[in-house]
Amino acid sequence: MTAPEIQQEIEQTREHLGETVDEFAARADVRARARAKAAGMKDKAAGISGQMRQSELVRRGWALAAVAAGAVLIGSVLVRRRRKR
Repeated sequence: MTAPEIQQEIEQTREHLGETVDEFAARADVRARARAKAAGMKDKAAGISGQMRQSELVRRGWALAAVAAGAVLIGSVLVRRRRKR
């Protein structure tokens, strides 16, 4: 091997070693991993909460529609009774 080839191999080894050290440091940083996991869980909870609110609005919408339909039905029955008299 020539000197430039050896120098290039040394640089590649240093780069690979640096990446490995960074990976180990990231794995060892428990606080950062816990924060990342907490942020993910917070986002998931917010999504579920939004879905629950939306389904609650749909339920309320159906209930309101049922009440309105009942009011229209009762109103029409009362109007027909008055017309018959």
